Amino acid sequence: MSFALKLDRIAARTDELRDQLAAGVAGDLYARASKELSDLEPIAARIAELRAAEQARAEAESLLADPEMHELAEVELRTLKERMPALEHELRLALLPRDEADERSGILEIRPAAGGDEAALFATELFAMYQKYAALRGWRFEILDYTDTELGGLKEGIAEITGRNVFARLKYESGVHRVQRVPATESQGRIHTSTVTVAVLPEAEEVDVQINEDDLRIDVYRASGAGGQHVNKTESAVRITHLPTGLAVAMQEEKSQHKNRAKAMKILRARLYEQQRASLHATRAADRRAQVGTGDRSERIRTYNFPQGRVSDHRINLTLYKIDRVMAGELDEFIDALTAEDQAARLAAEA
Repeated sequence: MSFALKLDRIAARTDELRDQLAAGVAGDLYARASKELSDLEPIAARIAELRAAEQARAEAESLLADPEMHELAEVELRTLKERMPALEHELRLALLPRDEADERSGILEIRPAAGGDEAALFATELFAMYQKYAALRGWRFEILDYTDTELGGLKEGIAEITGRNVFARLKYESGVHRVQRVPATESQGRIHTSTVTVAVLPEAEEVDVQINEDDLRIDVYRASGAGGQHVNKTESAVRITHLPTGLAVAMQEEKSQHKNRAKAMKILRARLYEQQRASLHATRAADRRAQVGTGDRSERIRTYNFPQGRVSDHRINLTLYKIDRVMAGELDEFIDALTAEDQAARLAAEA
């Protein structure tokens, strides 16, 4: 289907939905029509703007032959020549297939990988970086699980980030983050390289993932702190294992077994949902791999080099020499560039 025909159909469908709502449809039909109209109206407004520009261009071209209007017509055409390609580009982006998870909240999981204590310490800093980024975006950041090491590093950190378009902004953060710096414990002043894994999952609702209670094994035990300290007298910690997939989630952050179970189920549901999405979108992931990577946690996606004060994203060859600001949560320059690269790759695939 041609681009122009797609625009015509969207404009016609928008008018049809407006007529339906004006006619007073009710119940589920009203809800569905209202939702579809709210999605289409911003696109329809851009289409109307493009159509108006096309008409203005035709009128200006017809005035070129008029000596008195020639100069004004040329000015108008120059303005339209700059504006119309931008409008068309915006519309092509709006027509790209949408990831249904983009508008969702997200589950952030951070764990140290290679590098021992230094990796755990950097995991703590990454966790704080995303917490600061959430604050800058006006999102809610709730810690679901935070297990630290005896030296103050992070063994595992899981947080729920709630807000609009959380997953759309953070989905490119999944992968291996590498740090290069001189650890505080290094007496020779040598630079060490350590890695931390980051996973961002779209939050799943109960309707997204049907979990049969018979498929779950639920174990309860006494929670303990780092090194076995702070042992609780009650069995408040919970481990839930999804038998068909082998996925297991343990939670001991809360003193209440009920709250730990609820948090563990939230994480389990998100992981199962992401498994389903990965299977459904395998082809799309392959198409995007060359541009922004698969998002698989086995990939090294970014390096934080403290001696040189730089952060480099290896998927798009972007290096910023402002590591302090990045660690303070200023991630938008990376995320905007990754989003643009992904959009460009998908536009090329649609062509």
